[in-house]
Amino acid sequence: MRIGIDARFFGGSFAKGLGRYTEELLISLDRLNPPHTFVVFLRKENWDLFQPTHPEKFRKVLAQFRWYSMQEQIQMPRLIRKQGIDLMHFPHFNVPMFSRTPFVVTIHDLIIAHYPTMKATTWGPIVYAMKQLGYATIIRHAVRKSKKVIAVSQFTKQDIIKSFAAPFDHIAVTYEAVDRSFPADPSSVPLVIEKFSIRTPYILYVGNAYPHKNIDGLLAAFKMIKEKYEKPGGDQYHLVLVGKEDYFYRRLKEEVKRLGLDAFVRFTGFVTDEELAAIYRGARLYCFPSFYEGFGLPPLEAMANGVPVISSNRSCLPEVLGDAALYINPDDIEQMAKILYDVATDQTKRGMLRQKGFEQVKKYSWERCAEQTLEIYQNALRSR
Repeated sequence: MRIGIDARFFGGSFAKGLGRYTEELLISLDRLNPPHTFVVFLRKENWDLFQPTHPEKFRKVLAQFRWYSMQEQIQMPRLIRKQGIDLMHFPHFNVPMFSRTPFVVTIHDLIIAHYPTMKATTWGPIVYAMKQLGYATIIRHAVRKSKKVIAVSQFTKQDIIKSFAAPFDHIAVTYEAVDRSFPADPSSVPLVIEKFSIRTPYILYVGNAYPHKNIDGLLAAFKMIKEKYEKPGGDQYHLVLVGKEDYFYRRLKEEVKRLGLDAFVRFTGFVTDEELAAIYRGARLYCFPSFYEGFGLPPLEAMANGVPVISSNRSCLPEVLGDAALYINPDDIEQMAKILYDVATDQTKRGMLRQKGFEQVKKYSWERCAEQTLEIYQNALRSR
């Protein structure tokens, strides 16, 4: 059969977690060498990033259509039809509504539905409201018209069922996994720390700075650590925030100035995968204070590098991280500050979390994700 994959998001630097998912899924499918032909739709920006080891089975096609655009809605279906696709996989909810090709869709989360806040956009209120309506319509179409929905956690599956009255057996769960570039070479850590002018010991956060990530809460907890818990003559802790600079990170920089934390908070901006692994490994601990996640990959990345993890107790995070993390209420700033400081200063607790983290990471595999996804394709093709 001829299976199409919309890989316009391919590559972690293009669309963060979504790009990483698309990249790792395709690489793992290529390694499986399945008995199908794949048509991989890419943009110019990521065309050279995907170099299949079985090019006779993985054919690349240029799809220079901007995400969430009218081009995507009108011209993408024409291109798919022209390629004679039997089944299409959209790794995101942005399924063209005019496409008549059978498809499966991966839905990573319903953040857009649950956190419709003006803090999460640079658009005006009227345009933002129209965009929200458009997103809701497209997601509903993707769920109802798909041959199968792929969710990245049981939490996300249940969220889709509740939000769209989707049948239980219409949704399959395939867990994500840690990127192949982890863990880091220990010898690279001092060089990377120096390159980004990071001062130790430091608490780490990796990811975007959208409002639901609750970085404002983390900054408030960090300020409390400085004012209430740190002792004269003891360690002076720093906070390192890793993520590509955008409107939301610029807003955070203003908040850091307002809180008087300039000397203790370091923004790295975009880093390579190798640099990221080294920054993980150099951290005293990792904090993930998010209100909502569909899977939550960064804390697993931290665990793969031997970093103790403090996580929010919301959404999918207890499901994904198990007993390998210590959990906090993301609304409770005082609790967050106390637990962060306690773990940062307790070597025994950190050692325990480190060992549990190594074991937790072993539960996830991109190869297993690809095998399960391939089975979903084959079932969908049989039921056409």
